[in-house]
Amino acid sequence: MLAKHRMATSIPTADFDRARRFYEQTLGFSVERESPEMGVVVYSNANGAIFLYTSEYAGTNKATVLSFEVPVDAFDEEIRALRAAGVTFDTFDLPDATWEDGVARMGEMSSAWFRDPDGNILAVGSGDL
Repeated sequence: MLAKHRMATSIPTADFDRARRFYEQTLGFSVERESPEMGVVVYSNANGAIFLYTSEYAGTNKATVLSFEVPVDAFDEEIRALRAAGVTFDTFDLPDATWEDGVARMGEMSSAWFRDPDGNILAVGSGDL
C-alpha cells in the first residue's frame, strides 16, 4: 500500500520565478529536477520532496500545505534563521497555546506558521507531534 512509499507535497505558485527564489534562497532547498518551460521544479531531501508547480489556484488553500518537524534543540535556531532570511510568522487563536514573538508554545511542543510569496501556509514544529 501507499504507506510504504516516500511522500511528497505539491505546492502551487502563480509566479514561478518568485517562488523559486523563496524556496531556494530563503528556505535553502536545492533543485533535484526541473522543467521551467512547464513551470515545475522538484526539491528533495532524505525526508521527502516538494513539487512546486504553476497554477492559477496558488495561495487559495486556507490550511497548512507543508510542515517541517524540527528537533526540540534545533527549533529556536531554525526560527532565528528564518527571521534573518526575512520570514514573518502568523499568529491566530489557538487554544492552550502561549504565543511568544510569533511562536506558539504548548507544553514541550513549539510551532510557528508562515506563508510563501503566494500565501501558501507552511509550518515549523518541534516536540512530539
